[in-house]
Amino acid sequence: MDKLKLFTTGFMQVFFVSANTYFVAKEEYLGVAGASFMISFIWTYNVKRVAFGGFMDKLIYAAGASSGALAGLAVGKMIL
Repeated sequence: MDKLKLFTTGFMQVFFVSANTYFVAKEEYLGVAGASFMISFIWTYNVKRVAFGGFMDKLIYAAGASSGALAGLAVGKMIL
């Protein structure tokens, strides 16, 4: 269960980073405000867990982050 949480928080954080990048490029101010808030909020949960985790924790987080980047781009594009 902890590994799933780690994957999910990595996914969510980079999902919002990817979507935010798309919103910035399109000058969507409301999207930028919401996504940037979520990036920072989720980061507060991730920083300690990843920094002090083992190698496998880092791999799981990175896999979630990579998946989140792709999903964030797709959803940002669908919204706009």
